[in-house]
Amino acid sequence: MYNLVERRNLWFTISAIAILPGLLFMIWHTFTAGTPLPLSIDYTGGTQWEIRFEQAVAPTEVRQVFVEAGYPDTTAFLVGDDGRTVQLKFKPIDTAQKEALAAQVQEKFGPFEERFYRSIGPTIGAEVSRAAVAAVVVASLLILLYIAWAFREVSHPFRYGTAAILALIHDVLVTISFFSIMNLVAGWEVDALFLTAILTVIGFSVNDTIVIFDRIRENLRRFRTESFATIANRSLIETAQRSIATQVTALLILVAILLFGGATLQKFMATLIVGLVSGTYSSLFTATPILVAWEEGSLFHRSRTETPAGGQTALVS
Repeated sequence: MYNLVERRNLWFTISAIAILPGLLFMIWHTFTAGTPLPLSIDYTGGTQWEIRFEQAVAPTEVRQVFVEAGYPDTTAFLVGDDGRTVQLKFKPIDTAQKEALAAQVQEKFGPFEERFYRSIGPTIGAEVSRAAVAAVVVASLLILLYIAWAFREVSHPFRYGTAAILALIHDVLVTISFFSIMNLVAGWEVDALFLTAILTVIGFSVNDTIVIFDRIRENLRRFRTESFATIANRSLIETAQRSIATQVTALLILVAILLFGGATLQKFMATLIVGLVSGTYSSLFTATPILVAWEEGSLFHRSRTETPAGGQTALVS
């Protein structure tokens, strides 16, 4: 039987490599912009306006119209491949200001089609930010309490819940690493759909982790003479095929939506795909190895241990 648990240092190293870009990006962005991640107007407040012209235009020239009108913080970039659609982001405006800007843009570039417009005040953006943080914190706390209660019959049930939460943090950080790279490459910003993707990833990751932990609980009763590491490794192998098959089925659907669902869904779908792949990995190679290392006493110390099937940890000097 292939021993996955004993190779946990390798899995932890791979996780660290995947997480590092996101951590470095958040540190850099905090110092340069004041926030760990680039926030869209969903959280900061502002106006997002997407317009389509009859001919190709340069986004820098469109932006210049807004700068001259008194909106120096405007950002503009092309959307799509035809060079005719420009998305602009700038501070909140009212209806009269919008009409004045539209007249100036039309005067310079000719008629255009408004494809998307929304304006969010800074107060609403701050409320959304607080709600987003609260949602993630409350979800994590409830997951911890539920897993601890569900596994109350085993030794150290809170370790199961904590290991699952650490796997969730792993998945969030891996997703942030991907998002930070895409911000540098394509200017992606954190919006409401990003939070939705993160919460979905958390749900998928917890589902897989609980399946593995439940098999560990069953095998603890069946193989009482085996060490905890051996039982955990057996449980991983027994559930790996189911976990991978379930996630691949979901990923096929997400990839299809990514390819054919349109530009508005691409960022959301790409984030989900990365998160689900990370969730599958963390359930198999992060949550369970952390639980084993903790049960053996080697998570925070270098001592080697043996854990009998009853779940009690015996230190070996």
